[in-house]
Parts: sequence; C-alpha cells; structure tokens
Amino acid sequence: MSKISGNDIRSGNVLDYNGGLWLVVAVEHVKPGKGGAFAQVELRNIRTGTKLNERFRSVDKVERVRLEQKDQQFLYEHDGMLILMDTETFEQIELSADILGERRAFVQDGMILVVEYFESEPLSATMPQKVTCRVIETAPFIKGQTATNSFKPALLSNGIRVMVPPFVNSDEDIVVNTETMEYAERA
Repeated sequence: MSKISGNDIRSGNVLDYNGGLWLVVAVEHVKPGKGGAFAQVELRNIRTGTKLNERFRSVDKVERVRLEQKDQQFLYEHDGMLILMDTETFEQIELSADILGERRAFVQDGMILVVEYFESEPLSATMPQKVTCRVIETAPFIKGQTATNSFKPALLSNGIRVMVPPFVNSDEDIVVNTETMEYAERA
C-alpha cells in the first residue's frame, strides 16, 4: 500500500480508510473563496456497500490499496454461489452471485471473469463488456417503421428483456452490452 495526498485521489481508487476498504465513486475538487482547497470524495465500502462523503485537504494522507486481478473461469452455480476456477493454478473458489447483481444473468459457461483480490479475499468481479445472447421472442417486423429510430422489446434466452431494432427477429444472436444491459449489435 502507498500513501497518497488528498489531491491525488481519483475515481476508481480503493482506499484503506477508517478501518475499511472504500472504493472512490466520485471526486470533486473544491476551491472555496475563503480557506484552503479540498477534495470532496464520495466513497462506497466494498464489503458492506455503505456510502460515505469525506473531505480531504492536500496535506491529508490516505492509504491507497492495490488490488490483485486474476482471470477466473466460470464453471457452474450452486446455491447462489458462483464456482470459478483460476486459469493459471486451476484452484476453485466460491463467490456470491450477488456480487454481479442483475448482470448475473449474462454469465455463460466457460466465461472468463476478472476477480479482484485484497490479500486472499475476493472483493469484486467484472465480466466482459459485450456478450452474445439468443433472442427467443420478439414482435414481428412491421414494414414502414424504419422512418424513425424505433425499437421493440425482445426476450433473451437468459430471461432478460432488452429493446432491439425492428430488423432483429426471433432465433437470432445479438450482442448485448453488460454494463448498460442494452442491445449493441448483431452477432
């Protein structure tokens, strides 16, 4: 861990602060007319999810934590736990499916997730930004709807509903952005 000043705090940093690990969600540098400048920082506790707003002056020092990232292959899900395998050592770990939230539906067999560790504790997991899914149900294409930028609802094979362009039909593969959970392109 390394100490950084209040001016060097950036969004995405992980800080060891007040006995917990905090993810920096947002930083706003403020220069009031009277008094010294400071950084207004919004923090989220990685383990509990609680939020905190703090002010850091340039002379304040905080511990910045470096998380180790490992590629883990998804094997299966059992009792709300994702079973993942380290792609280098072949060790298996269990990770709560809640860590992915609503994006859990996009996890597919054999998919590589990037798991972030602090010491030996897995804290978070990120999945690929784009995933290919099959459309199993959508409304038929109506001729003449292409004059405006229109979309229609579609049900994917994983149970998620997304809006797709009118030219997408049932039994087609599409690419979905897992961050926004929206249609990206045809597969």
